[in-house]
Amino acid sequence: MQFDKDLQSEFKELFLQAREIILSYEGIIETRKARITTYSNGKGGICHMRTMPYGVDFGFLKGAKMEDKFGVLTGKGKAIRVLPQKGELSEEKIRYFINQAIEINDNKK
Repeated sequence: MQFDKDLQSEFKELFLQAREIILSYEGIIETRKARITTYSNGKGGICHMRTMPYGVDFGFLKGAKMEDKFGVLTGKGKAIRVLPQKGELSEEKIRYFINQAIEINDNKK
């Protein structure tokens, strides 16, 4: 399981801090999969998260639809954008994108 690998990573503390931020939102569901840990609410996917050689990545499942006032999301695919967190977390940026993901889910028809 990727979750177990994340807990053995040198970035374990960063991962656990990030996880705490995500799970602080009401109704967030954590799903531990073989290759990734995902987070959703009752209306759809929010993001996935995993440790990387440099820190933690958040993959926002509807990131292509998000505003990026910080200019920090990476990726050019049709849907997912990644927020890399190196060294320490930016709670402001994480919450900014999680809030957008929840809003996008809330506005789905």
